[in-house]
Amino acid sequence: MGCTSCASGTNGQPKGCKNNGTCGTDGCNKLTVFDWLSNMSLPGNMEPFKGVEVRFKNGRKHFYQNAEDLSLSVGDIVATEASPGHDIGIVTLMGELVRVQMKKKNEAPKPEALPKIYRKATQKDIDVWQKVRDREADVQKQSREIAIRLGLQMKISDVEFQGDASKAIFYYTAEERVDFRQLIKEFARTFNTRIEMKQVGFRQEAARLGGIGSCGRELCCSTWLTDFRSVNTSAARYQQLSLNPQKLAGQCGKLKCCLNYELDTYLEALEAFPKSDVKLQTEKGPAVCQKIDIFKGLLWYSYVKDGMNWHQLSVEKVNEIIALNNKGKNVASLEEFIEDTPVSKKKELFSNVVGQDSLTRFDQPKQKRKKRRKKSRNRNKNRNRNSKKNA
Repeated sequence: MGCTSCASGTNGQPKGCKNNGTCGTDGCNKLTVFDWLSNMSLPGNMEPFKGVEVRFKNGRKHFYQNAEDLSLSVGDIVATEASPGHDIGIVTLMGELVRVQMKKKNEAPKPEALPKIYRKATQKDIDVWQKVRDREADVQKQSREIAIRLGLQMKISDVEFQGDASKAIFYYTAEERVDFRQLIKEFARTFNTRIEMKQVGFRQEAARLGGIGSCGRELCCSTWLTDFRSVNTSAARYQQLSLNPQKLAGQCGKLKCCLNYELDTYLEALEAFPKSDVKLQTEKGPAVCQKIDIFKGLLWYSYVKDGMNWHQLSVEKVNEIIALNNKGKNVASLEEFIEDTPVSKKKELFSNVVGQDSLTRFDQPKQKRKKRRKKSRNRNKNRNRNSKKNA
């Protein structure tokens, strides 16, 4: 799906088109949708769907209607209806798959109710669009300085100009409600354009900025993840992870989204385990659960009076004891249900063929040298004593 300029060079190094997702084929964008219906023809009595999906900066996408029946294709730069003026975007999807995408995003698949695509972007439109995009970094820096000067508890994470430079959208994050009425006046006076403020969450901010996660890969939110589900600390508890906020938090400051990836598997595996607060009734006294190993299907119990000695039991044995306790019967002891697990002998990774596993093999010559030095010193002393006696 990538363009030819993104392929590898002669020496194996990646070329890269350096367009950051705005190349002609739109294959570099992280939110590109593969049109698997492009090679299929419509039935004879069915008209093509006039809805078009258009992408803007930071993966922002909207649906428009092709009212003028323009000959469009994926990657075309078009001028779309906006309020006020017009905006410039890139066509990412056409045809029947747009209808599917609209249903997926809970929008009515009625193209006549959508805003219009005016025309294909002319060279003048592209020049104005590129000029205002080059201003966004400086405008963002100035806007942050103005917000700091006004003492507002907010962070301006990104700035997006409309394609005709008639409006600027400022994306910001804040933990509390911010009164930015004076800020908008300062922005309008400084940048001489219409101002719109949009608050985004911390996860959306991390998705816009991107980065490398603790796993060594690019952030999921900035590469392929499009929906942000809430993550609770219970997800870490079910997976028996240490509740360390420094390890569980991502670059957005919230709990990592990847905590939800294997949560369903853990919950399914825990269905066979009894609740950890259930006590086992024995003739030696009640026993409480101390530890659970989900992967091996083992539990460790200890008597209430003897909490230092743990007894390893399998899930089947624990469920058997609980079933007997529910019938009003107490087992004799936990020792009767302990199964002997065979200890696997680990194979030696290295064999002592030429002394490769000896850590002191480099120290042996030094010891010999020390002995030789001692012998030579003793010889010299004996020679001196003999020479003194002869004298």
